Amino acid sequence: MGWNQDMTDAKIMHAPLDMREHLRRLEEKGLVTRIDAPINKDTQLHPLVRWQFVGGLPESARRAFLFTNVVGSDGRKFDGQVVVGSLAANPEIYACGMGVPVEEIGNVWNRGIANPIEPVVAENPPCQEVVIMGDDLRKPGGGLAALPIPISSPGFDSAPYLTATLCVTKDPENGIRNMGTYRAGLKATDRLGVRMATRLTGAGGYQHWLKYKERGEPMPIAIVLGAAPIIQYTGPQKLAFDTDEMAVAGGLAGAPLRVCKALTVDLDIPADAEIVVEGLIDTEHVEPEGPFGESHGYIALEEFNMSMQVTAITTRKNPILTSIVSQVTPSESSVIKKVAYEPLYLHHLQKVLGIKGVTGVVMHEPLSNLRPIIFLQFANGSVKTEIWRALQGAATLQAQCGKIVIAVSDDIDPHNADAVFWSMAYRSDPMSDILIVPHRARSHGPKTDSTGNSTLMIDATAKSLMPPLALPAKQFMDETKVIWEDLGLPSLSPQAPWHGVHLGDWGERWERFAQAAVAGDWERNGENSFQRRRSSDEVMCETPVRRVEPRD
Repeated sequence: MGWNQDMTDAKIMHAPLDMREHLRRLEEKGLVTRIDAPINKDTQLHPLVRWQFVGGLPESARRAFLFTNVVGSDGRKFDGQVVVGSLAANPEIYACGMGVPVEEIGNVWNRGIANPIEPVVAENPPCQEVVIMGDDLRKPGGGLAALPIPISSPGFDSAPYLTATLCVTKDPENGIRNMGTYRAGLKATDRLGVRMATRLTGAGGYQHWLKYKERGEPMPIAIVLGAAPIIQYTGPQKLAFDTDEMAVAGGLAGAPLRVCKALTVDLDIPADAEIVVEGLIDTEHVEPEGPFGESHGYIALEEFNMSMQVTAITTRKNPILTSIVSQVTPSESSVIKKVAYEPLYLHHLQKVLGIKGVTGVVMHEPLSNLRPIIFLQFANGSVKTEIWRALQGAATLQAQCGKIVIAVSDDIDPHNADAVFWSMAYRSDPMSDILIVPHRARSHGPKTDSTGNSTLMIDATAKSLMPPLALPAKQFMDETKVIWEDLGLPSLSPQAPWHGVHLGDWGERWERFAQAAVAGDWERNGENSFQRRRSSDEVMCETPVRRVEPRD
């Protein structure tokens, strides 16, 4: 969709304050597809929803999918429901979660960050209507195994994964809370493998983990599922480490939001969430985690990551488990970033840097996952120095964004990559405007201010074997395409790539993990990784397993 300077000041309306109110609003708008037929969470659920992203449907046709009859590969029927796409299958769904029109999302974010509102404490919180603790966490089929947690990329993922998470931790020194969206894979009925980014611009939760490790203490954590969307949206936003996301969520809503104390860890959590998994993360040991399909579009292979011992699971009665479609973009996770990042970037360029002439920011979504490629749109006649200030500003605002930044004039639609390529072909000189391979004859087309012409050469071929493409394996996409058609859902026009593909880097162990997971036997994978734990003094989080263990 992109963002331009014609946005008006947002009038904050009432945002839905829990997931159930949000789903009611989506249903009123016709934005929910309800599936009452039995659907296998291990092989069918995510591939079925994936079709609306790879089946040639327009963005506006995407829906939240509510599954009411969830089964597993072991034949088990699960209590509760699963919803996928309810946070951001398309921008309209995201806007509904914020209680504003789509075009006002950016202004609400800017105001919410600038004017946080502290939460209030709730009595008798709904998220603790049902409590699972002690032996009930460890009995066969109990604990985490009782939740209808789907496999995101069947055929490649090693286990069911919690994806639409808010992982709540706090700084042991100053008590400031962090809420981040991190993946968490099932290892046992009472154990999870949690991955928090270790890079400098990565997870605030990882910075907390380092402090607990220094103190020789496990890190308390609460993984929240199905909070109000306006709270969930803070997780992927990459706010500053010392920012309290719950207070920012209050600023977004224009009113304080409700929290309560977790039962077994000293953390405040959203009181109206659907499910909360409480526990302690080991700081003495790290454990192999993965493979899992990541948002960069490849399968993330095994890495040593955090091991979480579950101490309690609390839920609402008849909870709705929220899951998210990520992996190859476009996806739900890319929409969550896109609708917030684009207006924030435009605000930074226009208001913080004071750049004249910049009118729009578009982050390229298909396949490239937004962050590497950014298009900037300028009014005709913009001063060259302002254009270059904007290029530099967009490339440096966030370390993970802006690997390639391209400026175009306002007659070019930055959503149309073909139009951008046309502008690059006829309006830029690689010697002076991009790069430096001189002595190429001028090509056919209108003359530019440049006096010469040059060649830009980019070798974008793979230089080594790569992990698999992060989509469900073909057999599962084929199977669910039949279900999709039998349900009478909109006609599909698959756009490549629409299923996972092996690209050379894949081991026999990971194939066994994937096959066990789709068969419902993921606990065997967790037993395997538990036996392979290493001391966190000798192995850092996110260390590839193959650096420590011999290749299989």
